[in-house]
Amino acid sequence: MSTRIEIRKAVPADAAPACNLLRRSIEEGCRADHHGQPAVLDAWLGNKTPATVAAWFAAPANFAVVAESEGRMVGLTLLTPAGKVALCYVLPDALRCGVGRALLAAVEEQARAWNISKLHLHSPAGASAFFERHGYRNAGKEKSCFGLDSDLMWKRLDGASEGGARKRFCNCSD
Repeated sequence: MSTRIEIRKAVPADAAPACNLLRRSIEEGCRADHHGQPAVLDAWLGNKTPATVAAWFAAPANFAVVAESEGRMVGLTLLTPAGKVALCYVLPDALRCGVGRALLAAVEEQARAWNISKLHLHSPAGASAFFERHGYRNAGKEKSCFGLDSDLMWKRLDGASEGGARKRFCNCSD
């Protein structure tokens, strides 16, 4: 893959390739997390349809961007006004090429523009080290809405210091 990555705003017309990217990333890239368990995989993929993705991209409150390399969509991310990184996916063959880093930089820049001081997300265990390398803290395990044990990750964007490394993003105790 080329190292040139372009980040641009996602539009509803991107829904079909974005849906394919999400499904491939989950099915192939997250295999170690879902272990091929049909119930978990079906639940995780259940809302990954072109119509749903188009609605996410069209929602004026969401900030969604896609990453492209050589004219091909290789990643996407979506930020909500509540500071949740709801999506952050990269094609398996585009991992470790800077795509994820570029996507996180885009959502963090938008979060700062919205005056959001903390971001949070649920990460499959296989991706948690990536987020930790980019300054996110692991606040422990939580069950995702589709039944997967995931790590609750968070990051302060305002530079304020926090207490213990495992302190939850909401400032409540473990």
